[in-house]
Amino acid sequence: MKNTLFLAIFCIVFVLAAPGVYAQESEERVIDQVVAQVNEGVITLSRVKREMKSIVELEVQQGKKREEAQKMVDEKQGELIANMINEELLVQRAKELNLDSEIDAAINQRFLEIMKENNLRSLEALYEQMRGQNIDPQEIRELWRKQIVRERVIQREVQAKEYWKPGPTELKAYFEQHKAKFTKPETVSISELFLGFAGRDEAAVMEKAKQLVAQLRGGGNWDLLVKENTDPGVVTQGAGKAEKLKVAELVDTIKLPLTNVKIGGVTEPIEVKDLGVIILRVDAREAASSDSVYDESAVRSAMLQENFPAAQKKFFSTLREEAYIKINDTFRPLVAPILFAEERKEKAVSEK
Repeated sequence: MKNTLFLAIFCIVFVLAAPGVYAQESEERVIDQVVAQVNEGVITLSRVKREMKSIVELEVQQGKKREEAQKMVDEKQGELIANMINEELLVQRAKELNLDSEIDAAINQRFLEIMKENNLRSLEALYEQMRGQNIDPQEIRELWRKQIVRERVIQREVQAKEYWKPGPTELKAYFEQHKAKFTKPETVSISELFLGFAGRDEAAVMEKAKQLVAQLRGGGNWDLLVKENTDPGVVTQGAGKAEKLKVAELVDTIKLPLTNVKIGGVTEPIEVKDLGVIILRVDAREAASSDSVYDESAVRSAMLQENFPAAQKKFFSTLREEAYIKINDTFRPLVAPILFAEERKEKAVSEK
């Protein structure tokens, strides 16, 4: 198993979720007290200290001096506790929505995908590899749970509701006022042949990809060569084909090799670091147009993107208003101004 793969996966997790992997049993124990009560849940001082220690360790790993990292975390203690309170509210809402089984399934699927990508035969084998790199599978599971809870609750309670909120009249009015947003973009439809590095010599994989490109450009049958050689695709997410991708939204790693490739043509081999080599065939192209086209889905998506930040703030504000939140007097001056900032803004506006 490549360490770089684990680093790529778990660094993303640390960015998206409050890290807790580095807390050790041997760390100095804190005389516990309740920092905040959130409905029936509590946030304890020991939990806050563990979160702070974890963030410091992560910052140090990323090159920051320990003293600087500790100072930064100490200064943001109030923000950290406010975030933990919001996170606790999301966990409680997920339970109300009966999302626990869905969240567990998503976590298990992530582990299975990593297991398969690294040619391991069982989850226990994966866990052993992780422990060998000082990564606790249970702690990773909890980090992913925090991330997925947030994604699923926000998707259900904010994004979906905002997406379907506008009626036909509002949609048409928005389209008429923002026609420039809805011009037809340049698109490309592609098929993918992917050769994975897992369990193979990387130089040999690249040489094989070059041979396949030569065969294809010499008249080789795409479908046959794909059937005989491909692993589940990464660009097409395993589907093998992708229809009408917006060229402007493609990453340069994919967009640049596709430039000037005509319909029916194939790219040079594209190396994806630590994963494998991609060959793409252009199945179709559609040129951009300056004419505005009404597409209900596109209009809804544009309105969602515009309205989402305010809708999300309102959602969290409502969660807090409907909850019983009691902050320890010692921490209230640090936490309350941050936690209830939106509510105070709304009050100030209403009083004008």
